Amino acid sequence: MTEFGKALGATETPIPGLILWDLPVHGDSRGWFKENWQREKMLAAGLPDFGPVQNNISFNDAAGTTRGIHAEPWDKWVSVATGRIFGAWVDLREGPTFGAVFTAEIDPSRAIFVPRGVGNSYQTLEPDTAYSYLVNDHWSPNATYSFLNLADETVAIDWPIPLADVEISAKDLAHPRLADVVPIPPKRILVTGASGQLGLALRSEFADSPHVEFASRADLDLASADLASARRWRDYEAIVNAAAYTAVDTAETPAGRSDAWTANVAGVSALARIATDHGITLVHVSSDYVFDGTSTRPYREDDPVSPLGVYGQTKAAADAIVSTVPRHYIIRTSWVIGAGKNFVRTMATLAERGTDPKVVSDQIGRLTFTDDIARGIRHLLKAGAAPGVYNLTSGGPSAAWSDVARAVFAAVGHDPARVADVTTAEYLAGSAGPVSPRPHNSVLDLSKIEATGFSVPDWTATLPDRARDSLRTG
Repeated sequence: MTEFGKALGATETPIPGLILWDLPVHGDSRGWFKENWQREKMLAAGLPDFGPVQNNISFNDAAGTTRGIHAEPWDKWVSVATGRIFGAWVDLREGPTFGAVFTAEIDPSRAIFVPRGVGNSYQTLEPDTAYSYLVNDHWSPNATYSFLNLADETVAIDWPIPLADVEISAKDLAHPRLADVVPIPPKRILVTGASGQLGLALRSEFADSPHVEFASRADLDLASADLASARRWRDYEAIVNAAAYTAVDTAETPAGRSDAWTANVAGVSALARIATDHGITLVHVSSDYVFDGTSTRPYREDDPVSPLGVYGQTKAAADAIVSTVPRHYIIRTSWVIGAGKNFVRTMATLAERGTDPKVVSDQIGRLTFTDDIARGIRHLLKAGAAPGVYNLTSGGPSAAWSDVARAVFAAVGHDPARVADVTTAEYLAGSAGPVSPRPHNSVLDLSKIEATGFSVPDWTATLPDRARDSLRTG
């Protein structure tokens, strides 16, 4: 008999993410009423915002009808419309809880949230039982499913009505035992721009993760009209966009301006639509160039943007777009140093060649090594940190570019006094082509990301090895 008057509430189970819910049911002699799905209230109570797209009804004529055990690549909200069922759930996902079991009876006053990859099965306990389920994807023949035999001896489900006495399909009877089940893999992570400096660092950081895919522009063109159908996007939990137009000076030319807006805004906009439509977390890498550099303190995540040049304008526009995606991380960074051509390599090479450079002394910031960015991105995704903007640079003191150059000279065994200071104005006066304006203060406050448990190494401690390595690999 349906229990009336329960408060909306959740009960965790031994299977991570499988949550049993009590539903308020209001009834009298005429019958009963309940809110079977109420997004606002249920989100407030802790239900994931899983974004259902389809509602199915399963009607079972006779008591004992048994279905399952099926693990699908989507989340489900299962509730009973009439009657009563015995439910059994088995974790069929890759990981330490593979094979974990939970059972419970469900009537109209109870529902259960079944996460992707958890096998579900139901045995009706009363005639004319109907249960409904909301799912957050449409059925597809290309999706990955997994199945477990209802009579598997390892999980040993104690069915209220013996399986020998119930109605079961021949297909369900033929499912494999647990030892032969193919586990459901985790959702994928896609890294775009995987051939660039940050992309290479992300390849290294996620080298131990087979569910992470890497795509260069040749593999995935963000400007393509077919981007929305280029992947089965529901199979992805995150997109890390490491693709960007970073030629900040060339962006000041007519052709460069167009290319910068196409790559940094139109491409990001297309990814934002996909992420929003499919419940994907979008990780977007931003820049100190969104600020004008006039602040007298390190920039915080909530400081208003005020870009000086085209590149900064495109990054600020992309930030605004990504902020509309329900699940997003905007990573603000500065003075990035990665594989290939970079400031540290250039200074080390000049030192070895005997060239005494003049380096800007009135732009202040911190170096950011790409592997620190990659670690930070992985940390935010793994920790499930709150969506939003996070400053992420290497740690340590702020310094001028000329200070960094002197540190590089010293690290590779040369006299740092060979580096001379020059002002930005003096440097620009000697430039032959268009030059983007630079912020004078690029120091970013790291307290927000540090509060999530992430720590970054001091760039001054890391730099010497990087400088020496740049000569060996150059």
